[in-house]
Amino acid sequence: MTTTVIILILIVALLLIGVILIQNPKGGGLSSEFGGGATSQMFGVQKTGDILEQLTWGFFAFIVVGALATGIFMRAGEAQSGNSALDVETSQSAPAAPAPVNPVPALPTEPAPAE
Repeated sequence: MTTTVIILILIVALLLIGVILIQNPKGGGLSSEFGGGATSQMFGVQKTGDILEQLTWGFFAFIVVGALATGIFMRAGEAQSGNSALDVETSQSAPAAPAPVNPVPALPTEPAPAE
């Protein structure tokens, strides 16, 4: 479920980038291509800037809600599994004992030959 929400957020983010790039920062944008000023309407539809603005806010709201939902889903998954990688008490173990150091191998103890 979390993966699906993340993929949808990425798709909506790309659409949001496209909608923002279509808009003209001075208010002209795509609406000026279809007949001039803000007073003209084409086939009873309001100016295009309003539609693009509504799409921008809608995509933004979806991204915010999706991000919050993803956080909730991930927390619920951690609570069900009971083991979290961020839990310091369970993720840290005691350090391993160092290996014994033998600098010189032990020599056999034989009696010296008598002279």
